[in-house]
Amino acid sequence: MTEQTDAALVARAAGGSELAFRSLYRAYVQPVYWIAHGLLHDVSDAEDVTQETFLVAWRKLPSLDLVGDSLLPWLVTVCRLQAANRMRRQRRDRTHEVHGDLDETLPSTIDVEQQVLDADLVERILAEVEALGELDREIFRLCAAEGYGYQAAADRLGVSHGVVRNRLSRIRTRVRSALKEST
Repeated sequence: MTEQTDAALVARAAGGSELAFRSLYRAYVQPVYWIAHGLLHDVSDAEDVTQETFLVAWRKLPSLDLVGDSLLPWLVTVCRLQAANRMRRQRRDRTHEVHGDLDETLPSTIDVEQQVLDADLVERILAEVEALGELDREIFRLCAAEGYGYQAAADRLGVSHGVVRNRLSRIRTRVRSALKEST
């Protein structure tokens, strides 16, 4: 974001400011769309999941405690859950067409709102990432949150492929260790 931090915009949007929410939307709609498209491989589905992600965001911003400087990691988590729900529904629908009625006791979707509310794990991961150095945070953001490959992240950061690969491996190990220690 340029003039206002995500935290300030989230606070204003949580208070009902459509202008603040529009600013967040404009800032993150493209990365959220590309993540959705990368997961779903379909323009229409990616557009739907992007809109669903921002709908969840609008509803959840009042209860969101933003960890870190960016709303993007949280949006990516919501986007991935929405995409998973869509893929499950599509798989269920294809199975239904082939095999007839499904057992009604099987859940067809995950309760995204409940998962967002139970986002303690995501918050702990983000807290651990915030403790990293600037280069490591950028590597994590590009590779884990935005889906960049090693070489694309390396090109963007002006470092070698090996630096990105090795640092990301260490970051993942550090985060896993921290999560094991906290449980």
